Amino acid sequence: MNGSDTRTKLEEMAGGMVRSIKAGRNPKFVTLARKRSNIIFDPKTGYLKLGRAKEERDFVNVAQAKRFMQTVAVASKCHKFVSEGLHTTIRGLYYQLKYSLGDDVDENIFSEQAESNPLIEDIEVSLDTTRENLNLNANRKGVLAGNMKVMDRFGDEMIEIDCSKQGRSGWAIPSDVDNDIKFVDIKAKYAIVVEKDALWQRLNEDGFWKKENAILITPQGQAARGTRRLIRKLADAGLPIYVFTDSDAWGWYIYWTIKTGSINLAYIGGAVATPEARFIGVTMSDLDRYEFLNRLTMNSSEVDLKRAQEMLGYEWIKRSKPWVSELERMIKSHKKLEQDALQGPRLTFVDDYIKEKVRDGDFLP
Repeated sequence: MNGSDTRTKLEEMAGGMVRSIKAGRNPKFVTLARKRSNIIFDPKTGYLKLGRAKEERDFVNVAQAKRFMQTVAVASKCHKFVSEGLHTTIRGLYYQLKYSLGDDVDENIFSEQAESNPLIEDIEVSLDTTRENLNLNANRKGVLAGNMKVMDRFGDEMIEIDCSKQGRSGWAIPSDVDNDIKFVDIKAKYAIVVEKDALWQRLNEDGFWKKENAILITPQGQAARGTRRLIRKLADAGLPIYVFTDSDAWGWYIYWTIKTGSINLAYIGGAVATPEARFIGVTMSDLDRYEFLNRLTMNSSEVDLKRAQEMLGYEWIKRSKPWVSELERMIKSHKKLEQDALQGPRLTFVDDYIKEKVRDGDFLP
């Protein structure tokens, strides 16, 4: 679906409400329920998605009237953005709608952004579209370097971006990697996703992606949906996807959100999940393989251990015996490892680590 299709669907939604009012019926907004009980893991596809449970908002229901009104207000503004061909951020949308309901009504449509953000997602689900097609963007987060080109239509101009010539900074991944943007001339053997920007800079300085003919990506922590969507598109282009994070519950969960999608984004799971992804490290098993790492471990906090225990309860993780073993070892030892520790012997050791893992196929599923 593109922006034009989304505009049509917004108009159809509004038209249905108007017809209900004219017929004396209660106008409703219907969407799939985005709650934990309605999120399922599909072992056939390998990612999280929404179930069939629905949620309705009635205009004449006192408990739902305000939220119904807020939903229609968000949809109306998005229709305006799409019609005008203008984009804003989800923060910009909030400020567009932060006004009083009237001189005699001491209440705003929205008091804080936490009220408007979920409604954007409700509209995405209801219309089977994305916020990018509603002309809503998020902050850019993520950087890429490698042998590929990006064709970016910006205004009336088509700009070619060579990702192999972006210097030390790399190409900043936008939040929308679908509309008016294409990835072409991809000449790489694989893509590697490096959790931390600092280590990405280390590898970039070494020219790792040049030597190994790889696409080097950092999500700069938890991957934003634009970066996850980019990774999905690179996998669709035939590139193996390897993920490289810290050896702790937080780093490992970054991998799993790339692989299976996340609970929050289950409604677009197929577009942002990459079940083919493989985990290259760092692992607790690396302590057996690289003796020096045993001197560089850190103590896990109670929060770390609690998060690891939670992950053991996720259906999509506990299906994997190797991952259960890693998590149980972490919990039992109360230890964790940062990917930065691989710089212990020498700064360039991390390059050898990755090359060795790729060469030997030493991955976690």
